[in-house]
Amino acid sequence: MKTQNSIIYRGPSQIDPEENIVVVAITKSSNSKTGNMVQTYILCDNGLDPMLNNKLGNDYSICGNCKHRGEAQDIDAPGKHAKGRTCYVALFQGVLNVWKQVQKNAYPTAQGHEAIAKLGAGRMVRVGTYGDGAAVPNYIWDSLLSEADGHTAYSHQDDLAGVDVDAGRYMISADTLTQAVQAWKDSKRTFRVINDVEEVVKGSEVLCPASKEAGRRATCDTCKLCAGASIKAKSIAIVLH
Repeated sequence: MKTQNSIIYRGPSQIDPEENIVVVAITKSSNSKTGNMVQTYILCDNGLDPMLNNKLGNDYSICGNCKHRGEAQDIDAPGKHAKGRTCYVALFQGVLNVWKQVQKNAYPTAQGHEAIAKLGAGRMVRVGTYGDGAAVPNYIWDSLLSEADGHTAYSHQDDLAGVDVDAGRYMISADTLTQAVQAWKDSKRTFRVINDVEEVVKGSEVLCPASKEAGRRATCDTCKLCAGASIKAKSIAIVLH
């Protein structure tokens, strides 16, 4: 049976339980880097659009302490985003489109393990196309990935108290080499953004095979390396883009 885009979670954020979030699984993707993976969007569920939530700092509930969120501003401050936002995700494209559909109640809700598992069955799944997967209860991902062919997942919340980041599932998003080295000491795998290919730590990291610098010899759905410590492989580095 053909699966359809669905809400797979609606409730408190695991990062900020005072705020509600909504998670949508999109079953078809034309993303040229990731390939046709199941994409998952983690959104603030407060009626405000993604740009405004970012500008006001409400996206802490879905992005936690990721520095790429930028600095929150007053609603009357110029611009549509937080000051200095460096996240690569363009909020006015796919994220906004998914949010608009949520406001229209256009997505059915996949309820229970079997319904959620069916969405990921036989597919590669991208945990957190937008938003940090650690904001979502682990049982949701357990279900979505239970029959999947594999997944990619990244989290900036490894050092955030009270938030459960499963190192077997997530690549630890390292913003510095020092952070990466500490994660390696703890037997965790990292995904690190670098400025030049010369920064790759030989023996510990490899360039992202889907990157331009690595010749785009794979897409995320064929590479399958960004699955945390669930696989034995070197950590991943990618040149800033």
